[in-house]
Amino acid sequence: MRAMLVPGYGGGSLADLPGSLLAALGLREPNPLALRPAERVCLFLVDGLGADLLRAHADVAPFLAGLAGRTLTAGFPATTVTSLCSLGTGLTPGEHGMVGLMLAVPGTGHLFNCLRWRLPAGMEAMDPDEWQPATTVYQRAVQAGIDSVYVGPGEFEGTGLTRAVYRGARYAAAETVDERVARVHEAMQARPAHVTVYYGDLDAAGHLAGWGSEEWLRQLGIVDDMAQRLAEGLPPGSALYVTADHGMVNATEKIDAESVPELAEGVALLGGEARARHVYAEPGAAEQVLEAWRATLHGKAWVVSRQEAVESGWFGPRVRDAWLERIGDVVAVPYTDLAITAPKAHRIEALFTGYHGSLTEAEQHVPLLEVHT
Repeated sequence: MRAMLVPGYGGGSLADLPGSLLAALGLREPNPLALRPAERVCLFLVDGLGADLLRAHADVAPFLAGLAGRTLTAGFPATTVTSLCSLGTGLTPGEHGMVGLMLAVPGTGHLFNCLRWRLPAGMEAMDPDEWQPATTVYQRAVQAGIDSVYVGPGEFEGTGLTRAVYRGARYAAAETVDERVARVHEAMQARPAHVTVYYGDLDAAGHLAGWGSEEWLRQLGIVDDMAQRLAEGLPPGSALYVTADHGMVNATEKIDAESVPELAEGVALLGGEARARHVYAEPGAAEQVLEAWRATLHGKAWVVSRQEAVESGWFGPRVRDAWLERIGDVVAVPYTDLAITAPKAHRIEALFTGYHGSLTEAEQHVPLLEVHT
């Protein structure tokens, strides 16, 4: 069994980074990461750039490998929507409520895809301000007179997820690497400036071909070059920080939770994702489902009740009462290279090679690298 890595909320997690960035800019925010003062800060967020993965292929990313930095934990689950919301609010998952990729909407009997911001046909659209009501760090920056800019693909502008986690930021749409570098350098001319730039193709390559694959390594080289170009164009008094939302593992085994009777019986909804399953039981069946999943996944996954996950601090020191029912009655988290799939409901995910979400080092460890001018 691999060691469980419960996120280091309070001084060593992604949730601690945004407040520290604002503190570095002079705002009266906690600075648990003790970041140095700067007139301008840029956060380069690379989807899927796990610290352990980068270390394993440092030769492909010599610029990043040569930077000073440290390792943070992503938060649970180690997945994009949860980490983006932690970075967007400075709150732990238990406080901001984005506790997984696909979550039950209490009282509806339906799952909500927090990444695609998608509900089943016939249901009303989800209001981002209601699903994630916390004030964002971008709103706090703007209120303090700081130009806050988000640079990312145009297709994400105005989406529900963007409105939930980036509201307050001025969106600068940019498709290519060249365009993103240019938009960042333009935004960093302001003083003070608070800029975030996102790159997602490394994660996509990892899902489809696996981390360490030829395509993944090609993307890692692109990320390294982009980071160097971002750093070289920074005006004096700037700080560039490079981080990620999660790491990744390549699955060597898959279990179809829809087809294994022991895993299907008593289950009303199968949420979360393949490395961090939220299992919602039918009324009165929670204990039965917990026992069946524990027995079936023995030696392969940590399987706990909602209460155990909350009390163990997986989602942070506290989970708001309003968010409790978003968490599965049972939470199943593989520690081997297992993916718990649902091919009928989530066909594309079942075809992946690389996955993330769990409490292993490879998925939790993310870098925090820095450049100062």
